[in-house]
Amino acid sequence: MAHYLKTLAAPKVLPELYDSFISAIEKKDNIRIMPNKIMAGAPHLTPGAFLIGDAFNMRHAITGGGMTVALSDVVILRDLLRPLHDLSDASAICKYLESFYTLRKPMSSTINTLANVFHKVFSASSDPAMENMQQTLLGYLKLGGFFSSGVSAMLSGLCPRPLSLAFHFFVMAIYGVGQLLLPFPSPKRLLDGAKLLWVASSVFLPIIHSEGVRQMFFPLSVPAYYRTPPKGKKI
Repeated sequence: MAHYLKTLAAPKVLPELYDSFISAIEKKDNIRIMPNKIMAGAPHLTPGAFLIGDAFNMRHAITGGGMTVALSDVVILRDLLRPLHDLSDASAICKYLESFYTLRKPMSSTINTLANVFHKVFSASSDPAMENMQQTLLGYLKLGGFFSSGVSAMLSGLCPRPLSLAFHFFVMAIYGVGQLLLPFPSPKRLLDGAKLLWVASSVFLPIIHSEGVRQMFFPLSVPAYYRTPPKGKKI
């Protein structure tokens, strides 16, 4: 790949970028098949400005869920702005729109978590436990019916429910451990099962934490959820 970039791509790069391009190629393990960025969406309250879509929150592109989240953000923001007739008080509107960050969580956190989990699980790894995790995920999807349709519905945004996400995660973990223990739960298989649970938790739980456990699973406990439109004269 480095040879290809130097011989075929580099000559076409702008002179101003050439040195930086070559320097990036020569850095060990710096060449990526596809550039991507993962950025959790933390509330950013700035009167007069508002971020949605990938400008605010990004997940790995492996599932192609970015546009689904962006369009969902547009619908939520539209519904929040609909009752407003006066946009002159930027501070009051900014405080009211704080509810957006909680209202978007069911859709965004479900798709974000799945995308980032898929990326971590299917990244190249020599860890046997991670390889077992890969086989578990593929085997779970091959079960078909409720199992594959449930995951597909979440990936497509048709089932934006974090509780469904948690349910499928635990069912998949049980399925994976069961596959490892069959036909007889020997000590080695028990150890492999424990390692699988550890790897699954180490992949899933940090992503859930970054998305916000309270906002995902207990949105009604977040005060911003109950923000009401500011009163203003009609224009």
